[in-house]
Amino acid sequence: MPSYNSLLIPEHYFHVFNRAVGDEKIFRTEENYDFFLRKFHAHIPPVATLYCYNLLPNHFHLFLKINPLKEIESLFLTRKGKKMATYDNKVISEFIMEQFSNFFNSYTKSYNKVYNRKGKLFMDHLKRNEVCGDAYYSKIIHYIHANAVQHGYCRYIKDWPFSSYNQLIQVNPDSYPAEEIFNWFGGKTGFILFHQQPIKRRNKH
Repeated sequence: MPSYNSLLIPEHYFHVFNRAVGDEKIFRTEENYDFFLRKFHAHIPPVATLYCYNLLPNHFHLFLKINPLKEIESLFLTRKGKKMATYDNKVISEFIMEQFSNFFNSYTKSYNKVYNRKGKLFMDHLKRNEVCGDAYYSKIIHYIHANAVQHGYCRYIKDWPFSSYNQLIQVNPDSYPAEEIFNWFGGKTGFILFHQQPIKRRNKH
């Protein structure tokens, strides 16, 4: 069984996901989706590299690779004004989680101001599951891109505008991380064909 409380370890890959509290929506307009991504890029790149994502009205999925330890240590020194005492995966993971907390808090404050609401927007527990091996990489990328289809928001993966699928197939295939992603599927053509397999639909939630 996968653990949804995995420690975020440098240079390891993770599926990270969360949802809104109760019946709330994280995204109400197209601008909300764009703003979420801008906030992500303002907070997370110093600790993790984004490989793919999918944003849906009440939840989101991210596939990330945690940055090398030296980059995490450098950010820790900048933010905390001191060095990490020891190489401790728990300390590292907690520091990375702080960056996600800052990201979500920043988005929530702006969201609450726009929609005249109060209180938390995201579930307290950010779920994260380590992803290991090329086959699992391919599986989780397809799962993330197919999520909007599974929940009935669109018919085909390419039709959902708030995922990384269309961005990936439009970029230079030699760019990072597109090249690495395509290699897991045997190339860009394999990536596209893999995403054309039948998708089982379920109810929106």
